[in-house]
Amino acid sequence: MVIVGAGFGGLTCARALKRAAVDVLLVDANNYHLFTPLLYQVASSLLDPSQIAQPVRALIRPLPNCDFMLARATGADFERRVLVTDHGEVPYDYLVLAAGSESNYFGNASVQEYAIGLKALPEGLALRNWVLSQFESAQYVADESARRQLLTFAVVGGGPTGVEYAGALQELIHLVLRKDYRNLDLGQSRVVLLEGAAAILGAFDPGLRAAAVRSLRGKGVEVWFDALVKTVDDDGVELEDGRRLAAGTVVWTAGVKASALGGAMELPAGRGGRVAVDGFMNPAGLANVFVIGDLAAYEQDGQPLPMLIPVAMQEAKHAASVIRALVEGAIPRDFRYSDPGIMATIGRNSAVAQLGAVKLSGFPGWVMWLAVHLINVVSLRAKLFVLAEWAVDYLRFDRPIRLIVRALNPPRWERPPASAGRARGAPRRRRGTSGS
Repeated sequence: MVIVGAGFGGLTCARALKRAAVDVLLVDANNYHLFTPLLYQVASSLLDPSQIAQPVRALIRPLPNCDFMLARATGADFERRVLVTDHGEVPYDYLVLAAGSESNYFGNASVQEYAIGLKALPEGLALRNWVLSQFESAQYVADESARRQLLTFAVVGGGPTGVEYAGALQELIHLVLRKDYRNLDLGQSRVVLLEGAAAILGAFDPGLRAAAVRSLRGKGVEVWFDALVKTVDDDGVELEDGRRLAAGTVVWTAGVKASALGGAMELPAGRGGRVAVDGFMNPAGLANVFVIGDLAAYEQDGQPLPMLIPVAMQEAKHAASVIRALVEGAIPRDFRYSDPGIMATIGRNSAVAQLGAVKLSGFPGWVMWLAVHLINVVSLRAKLFVLAEWAVDYLRFDRPIRLIVRALNPPRWERPPASAGRARGAPRRRRGTSGS
């Protein structure tokens, strides 16, 4: 069987099939699994990428029936039961699509051109580089209004990612960078959180939303409500109501949509590109194809489940149980999601957590957030390094990953022809390029 996507859904499904009578091939365009809840900490110079991204091959070593293929899925032939990739066709008996989601710019070309997303690891690294470069540039700008613009950061979207990044960026500026840039008046810097609705963290209890706003403003983050973005350009953001914010950096966290893979496979897609599935995680008419995670639209009690990691992981385990039942001749059961709760951190000593009837804010919420995220970091090595970085930041008010690093484009890799005698997935360099 083949699983497309090595995110939380795909990796969880592969692990759940460890003792099943199936051979599993995990396919992904990246060779790493990304712990996306902490991506904003890479973007805000707290964590190194290796602390939130782990090689897929290392993670599947304990799975004797699982292999990995570095390839990008581009389509499928459901009649012939083959997955189409940029590395050729891959046959399957069962196919699990866990391709996740991507930033949703809602058709706004100016946002897509000028804003920086915070959904993938390259975006997190690009954002870190950009923010640090703004401070370097601001040192040499004599005009005060131009310098203020360079040091103004607009974060669009008041969901957990936007709230967490805005708080982390404000702390980076005023707790760390003020010591690096002693000739800059960082009192001129601004972090502005733009939310299109009347409240941030819309899925949370109203009391927790209010607590989050108080915490953000207490840290110096400006929060603008009913701030729908009309256009973004080099000079900042223009809102639908006519307001304008002069900003040198615009960060887009205002929405996600399902991966385009569902559309490429011509699966019927609904709102946000999500594919409707039944209680077995099957799209209509395809009993051996399973869609899970952000790509799937499963309705429970009349409402589609949110695009959250716990949903993806529970759907992955259920899809694995259905596959095992089919292989063993048993009768599978319908899926039922159990909500473990939601949480978001605003920064040092402040977070909000909603765990059923339990609602925490401030320091208790922050401790809960730390514990839950540390437990869920994928590997032991990553847990230890993340804990160490958090401790250094908390005790010394320092973030050591303040590197402006821009990777060079490597030589183009060529795919071997299907007739070549290489093992599946083995790359071939152009003649004359180094193998080191």
